[in-house]
Amino acid sequence: MKVYQTSDIRNIALVGGAKSGKTTMAEAMAFCGGLINRRGTVDGKNTISDYRDIELDRKYSVETSLMYTEFGGKKINILDVPGFADYQGELAAAFNVVEAAVVVVNAQSGVEVGTEIAYRYSNKLNTPMLFVVNHLDAEKANFDDSVNQLKDFFGNKCTVLQFPVNQGLGFNQVVDIVANKLLTFKDGKMEMADIPAEHAGKAEEMRMALVEEAAAADDELMEKYFENGDLTPEELSKALRLAIDKRDLFPILCTSAKENMGVGRLLEFIGQNVPAPNEVAEFKKTKAGKELKCDNANPTVAFAFKSSKDKNLGEITYLRLFDGELAEAQDVINSVNQSKERVSQVLICSGKDRQRVEKVCAGDIFCTIKLKDVKINQTLTSPKNTDDVVEEIVFPTPIYTVAVKAANSNDDEKVGAALKDMCNSDRSLSLENSRELRQTILGCQGELHLNTVKWYFENQYKLGVNFTAPNVPYRETITKSAEAMYRHKKQSGGSGQFGEVHMLIEPYYEGMPNQTKYPIRDTQEYNLDWGGKLIFNNCIVGGSIDARFMPAILKGIMEKMEQGPLTGSYARDIVVNIYDGKMHPVDSNETAFKIAGRTAFREAFKLAAPKIKEPIYDVAVTVPTESQGGVMTDLQGRRAIVMGMDAEGKYTTLRAKAPLAEMNRYCTALSSLTSGRGTFTMTFSSYELVPADVQQALLKAYEEAANEEE
Repeated sequence: MKVYQTSDIRNIALVGGAKSGKTTMAEAMAFCGGLINRRGTVDGKNTISDYRDIELDRKYSVETSLMYTEFGGKKINILDVPGFADYQGELAAAFNVVEAAVVVVNAQSGVEVGTEIAYRYSNKLNTPMLFVVNHLDAEKANFDDSVNQLKDFFGNKCTVLQFPVNQGLGFNQVVDIVANKLLTFKDGKMEMADIPAEHAGKAEEMRMALVEEAAAADDELMEKYFENGDLTPEELSKALRLAIDKRDLFPILCTSAKENMGVGRLLEFIGQNVPAPNEVAEFKKTKAGKELKCDNANPTVAFAFKSSKDKNLGEITYLRLFDGELAEAQDVINSVNQSKERVSQVLICSGKDRQRVEKVCAGDIFCTIKLKDVKINQTLTSPKNTDDVVEEIVFPTPIYTVAVKAANSNDDEKVGAALKDMCNSDRSLSLENSRELRQTILGCQGELHLNTVKWYFENQYKLGVNFTAPNVPYRETITKSAEAMYRHKKQSGGSGQFGEVHMLIEPYYEGMPNQTKYPIRDTQEYNLDWGGKLIFNNCIVGGSIDARFMPAILKGIMEKMEQGPLTGSYARDIVVNIYDGKMHPVDSNETAFKIAGRTAFREAFKLAAPKIKEPIYDVAVTVPTESQGGVMTDLQGRRAIVMGMDAEGKYTTLRAKAPLAEMNRYCTALSSLTSGRGTFTMTFSSYELVPADVQQALLKAYEEAANEEE
């Protein structure tokens, strides 16, 4: 295969709502470039980019597919990105390695959830965008309504460069403002003609407005515009390229990907007006702030943004070359662990098909196999520039968590390995083995994302797995002082065990004086790993307990605090005063005092008006303003306290404090209330006492569970 130079490479991400036609668009692009001679369909399960078993089964994209096409002497790398919100981890990765996003909009439904999510990521990463209004051949297509929605949501930077003459079932003509021609599509071919008189006035008015808007991107072009009142086609193309790159203009184009109408012109527009990797206004930066100029003469800098597993090839690593060249059999350094890697093959992808190439130039996107230890977000460099580490992709934080357990305990290790595999390939998943909850916790982006994980377990790994709601990390504490004693005495031949401990426990609060009714000989303060404090006071007078047994008493108390007396949750914020006890000259030992201390603590805890604390989170929910009332009512039903709200454009952000116990599956409820447009974040705030009725329910549930185990 031909090696393309940097100036002839274009990198785009096909993004937008589910069912907007991205996969069909990618197929038409490959056909227009001559990469395939027959277009596949999603229903026919034979497209280039939807080739995985799960995608064939479900008939929608689940992972980003890398493919390319060749058009007008340019190689256009295409990342076909899933449209559902649950797969936005794929969106985050794609936006980090392309120069522009082509946002596909369904002409029948206009701006959808996927459109908005794509726009948010483009804003966050400052990525140029092109909007393509697709499905203009559909009966209910409405181009004007789609344009109005785009302008309404994303502002007047959205600029029409094409408009349909006959949208709907007979669609086959578009007026192209840039070319200043009427485009007619017939039998897969495009013909150009002068714009008919009935559309000429509108087209000329739109063209002059476009010229003025595009010229503003460059002072020299603006001067020429003022001098001549117009720009030449070459000058207009330059102005468009600058305006698009600076995000001063978001072009709106027209297609019917299904019928391959307008796709060739779209590719031509991309080749002419999307900047090459070495022409962008803002280059990718390293962590140290160095710009990577996409120059072949520079040392190699390749960034791993995606990985997947193939049953025949093993792990496939997808990389973007941000600087230098990379050739077969080249040695590179993993900047994370400084290990040497040899790139055995450089492969150019077209979905599941891969072609070997002798090398790739700066700016290209490719894949390779059989790397020893390269993960997503790692940088490969030449030995002389190992400090050139590319800024990592920030993947979305999981908003939906479940506890995972193998249906058959014999499969525990296999399930753990499968989860690790999935999390390595999909960084929008998270995995935690919680010692506190005694559960394996999987975090994902929603129920659809979780259903994808389930599919892989059932169909790829062939493992039975149970998914349940995670336990809530409650805390136990006390609200008043209480005293208790316990004597541990055991005699079974030979030396026995004897230890007696008397203690007073008190609730701890920040700033409390270090005093009690007993004289304190020694104080130890512990910041507990799970939050809160334990103050341990030695108040022994007269040697009733030898100082050498105090650590054993403390150990027994800590053991009980790790599995609290009420519900088995961690206990916190307690002052323990050991003020009396007894020893035996022969039978007293550390084990006896550990047991005595643990049991005395348990008895005192039950007498000290114990309470359960629950984790409270700061929740920020961003919703369409019209959905605000329903979302607020739902939050209040979850025992949340709304603290305030902020309006921005069409959206309102509600700020609330909500108990974690009530937020399980909240993403599903929010999606239902807002038609998928709502988003939220949760940040831990504090632990607060649960209401009395909730505490009674928790105690009852814990008691029933304990009885079942017996």
